[in-house]
Parts: sequence; structure tokens; C-alpha cells
Amino acid sequence: MQKDNAAENKKPHETGTPADFGSQRSRHSLAEDIFAILVGVALVSFGVFLYQQAGLVLGGLAGVALILNYLTPFEFGAIFFAINLPFYLFGIGSLGWRYILRTFCAVTAMSVITRLLPAGVDISFVHPLVASMMGGAMIGLGLLALFRHGAGLGGVNILVAFLQERFGLRAGYVQLGIDLLILASGAFVVSPGQLAWSVGGAVVFNMILGINHKPGRYMAFS
Repeated sequence: MQKDNAAENKKPHETGTPADFGSQRSRHSLAEDIFAILVGVALVSFGVFLYQQAGLVLGGLAGVALILNYLTPFEFGAIFFAINLPFYLFGIGSLGWRYILRTFCAVTAMSVITRLLPAGVDISFVHPLVASMMGGAMIGLGLLALFRHGAGLGGVNILVAFLQERFGLRAGYVQLGIDLLILASGAFVVSPGQLAWSVGGAVVFNMILGINHKPGRYMAFS
């Protein structure tokens, strides 16, 4: 009888069962959020930089900005920052000012980093296979870090986060569908080979999100 009482009085961390650990949610500190968002933005920015060097296209508003960058004299960073502005108003009502503020900061940082990267990195050649696979992995991991710390990269990310929060839809798979539509428009800008590599990269980074960013899988919050 005493053994039974002792077992009942054990605290969750003493039992060591996955269910017990999963029920304990912890909050990220502000420093953790800032660090993770900066790392996430850096990863995505360098992934986009690799895509630019190989002449590939991308999904999301970053893909729209990249396509416009190829077609116009305007820089990617300036286009990306500008086309995101209308989406913030939509996001404030559905996702809250905190998420939108962090997303605005992430978009601004990415616009600046992608502007400065060519001055700090000189790549004479990058094979489309390397750009799509490595760049796609960096973008996926960067977005994962942003999502888990209450931020995104604007437009499509706001929509995807809203759909997952409201309807429980997988962020990676929803974004994959939207990205494929945007990638299809890239057929008017890049060669069929470059488009094929671009689709491969989109599958890579969206699978990273689809596998790792499921509702209830990551318990910490910001």
C-alpha cells in the first residue's frame, strides 16, 4: 500500500514517460526568440542567395520577389519588403500584433541581409543541384526556426500560419500547394531545367516543415 501511494505521489519528471514530458509546456525567453529568429533569417537569406546565383525560382512571396527581381531592375530585398506590407493588416486581426511585429522584423532583416550578402560572399558558380538541395534545406530549417518562435516571413507564411492555427492544416503541405502555383509562373522566367531544380528545392524545404512542424509536436511557445 505504501508503494502504491509513493508511486501516485511521484512528480511528472520522476516518472519519465513521454506523455508526462509532453504535457509540460515551457515558454521561450525573449533572448531565445531573438536569437532563433536571427538564425532563421540568416539561413533563409543564404538559401535565397544560392537560388539567385543558380537562377532558380522560389515559392511564397520570396518567390514572387525573386521573379520580379529577374524581370525588373529592382533589387530582391526592396521588392520583398514592399509586397509584404499589405499582408500585415490581414495578419493583425487573425494572428495578433506580436506575431506580425516579429514577422515584420524578420522580413526587414531578410531584406537587408540579402542586399548585403553579395558584398560579403563572392560565388562564381553554383550547380543548380547544390543550390536547390542545400538552399532548400537552409530555407526549410530557417522557416522552422521562425515558426517555432512566433514569426514568419510575411505573406504566404501569415496565411499558412493562420490556416494551421485555425483549422489544424499542416503548414508544410499547405505551403507546398501555394508554392507550386507560384513556381509554375516561374516557367515564364527561367529554363525548364532551372524550373525542375526549383521544384526539387521546394519539395525539400516544405517536407522539412511538413515533418517537423505538426500541431502538438513542439510544446514550447513564445
